[in-house]
Amino acid sequence: MVPGRDPSRHKQRPADFKSGRYQPLRLPVGGKWRQAERLPYNCAVTGRAARGSLASMRFAALLIAFVSAAFAAERPNVLLLVSDDLATTLGCYGFPAAKTPHLDALAARGVRFERAYCQFPHCNPSRSSFLTGLRPGTTRVTNNEDNLYTNLPGVMTLPRHFGEHGYATARCGKIFHLGVPSGEESMDDPQAWDFGEPFKSELPYPPKRVSEVKVTAGKKQGLPWQEIPCPDDDLVDGGHAKLAIEWLEQRDAGKPFFLAVGFHRPHLPLVAPAKYFDLYPLDSITLPDAPADDEADIPAPARNGAVPGYALSATPEQRRAAIRGYLATVSYMDAQAGRVLDAVQRLGLAENTIVIFTSDHGWHLGEHGLWHKRSLFEESARVPLIVSTPGMRTRGQTSAGLVELIDLFPTLCDLTGVPALATLQGKSLRLLLDDPRATLHDAAFTQARRGKDAEHWGRSVRTTRWRCTEWDEGRSGLELYDHDADPHEYTNLADRPEYATTLGELRALLRGLASNQ
Repeated sequence: MVPGRDPSRHKQRPADFKSGRYQPLRLPVGGKWRQAERLPYNCAVTGRAARGSLASMRFAALLIAFVSAAFAAERPNVLLLVSDDLATTLGCYGFPAAKTPHLDALAARGVRFERAYCQFPHCNPSRSSFLTGLRPGTTRVTNNEDNLYTNLPGVMTLPRHFGEHGYATARCGKIFHLGVPSGEESMDDPQAWDFGEPFKSELPYPPKRVSEVKVTAGKKQGLPWQEIPCPDDDLVDGGHAKLAIEWLEQRDAGKPFFLAVGFHRPHLPLVAPAKYFDLYPLDSITLPDAPADDEADIPAPARNGAVPGYALSATPEQRRAAIRGYLATVSYMDAQAGRVLDAVQRLGLAENTIVIFTSDHGWHLGEHGLWHKRSLFEESARVPLIVSTPGMRTRGQTSAGLVELIDLFPTLCDLTGVPALATLQGKSLRLLLDDPRATLHDAAFTQARRGKDAEHWGRSVRTTRWRCTEWDEGRSGLELYDHDADPHEYTNLADRPEYATTLGELRALLRGLASNQ
């Protein structure tokens, strides 16, 4: 961390396109704007040693530049696409209502991970985790206000690590935590990027059209939406895609790139160009069957009313209208991801570019009476994850192996030849990319905080068959679900004597998680 600089509050100036090239990320220093300089990780050179080594440093820099240019064509590029608040509501994940042709096409040329899980279903905690390869118990980032760089001074992040190993790095949109729609409260890593898009508020939105769907929705009833009769680029995700494409067109072709594009949608509010709402007539939206007493066996911290700001009631029609709005924003995001993927193809980069698409966490659309995120049910903990690598022999296949988002950092190091940090707590996915039938993890872990003041701490373990969840180490409730018989987690088995042995074994895994963070 740069002394005296708060990464959560830095501001950026718009890029200057007049020169035909992007200006690097700029940061406020001493009241003036200057180009950011990457500082070596945990490295300091001072005094006579610094003066005496100037010539050797210049020679080393020239040598590195020469070697980097010579091998740039052989080093794969990285395109990281991240959606916000996206559950597995994609066509390629068997969600038939979703119209997501571009991500479905990516899955057809990559490996789709059926059982991928975030480590904390909340924006800042999840992104701080997978962008460092560290579990939330290590980062100690458990809400949107926690500052990763205060908790772990000098922490190495994924894009910064690639930048320090010869990659041109760029960020368009939301990668580290960023307030939506305000664009404020950024927890960005200012040393990670050669180019970073200026943060800005989405507001005000263009005027909306009057919807044909006449369903009353408000703060406590369903979810409101806005159908905007505008081009894609008039809303922020269209702008992120446009800027990412322009950066690709004008980048330094002598260096491999690490481009991260973070889309806001389907994060609330449910705002998208009207044409995406037109894809979803209200009468085409169906609701899954659920037991009338579904909440009866759910511990209090896991229930709908546990988090006041997230507690909602909704009639079936309000719920269908909310799902329609959510899917419209998913289709809008899919179209923007498709634009970036098409540009990679058009520019002749596809044969040497690793593509990863994922979300920071899942999202509820009324399951168990829940909306939003921050739960430890499957819908909130599970994320879409698609990985496509140059020349992969397993394209179009699906892996049912358990994976975690903290696996992304070591995976990208493994696939690119960038040295992996010894501190990383995930595992490379190369084994599953080569053989999707293989097993990498025996379990995946997710943690959360819920309650009026986020006072209840939950931790959950998912195996191929079971999900076990503890609230306050079991003092505030236990949950056990058998996914072979109950994939929607409707029946809590934690109190049934015949499952005591299974419950004990899974709780031992959770204790092991706590002791290893």
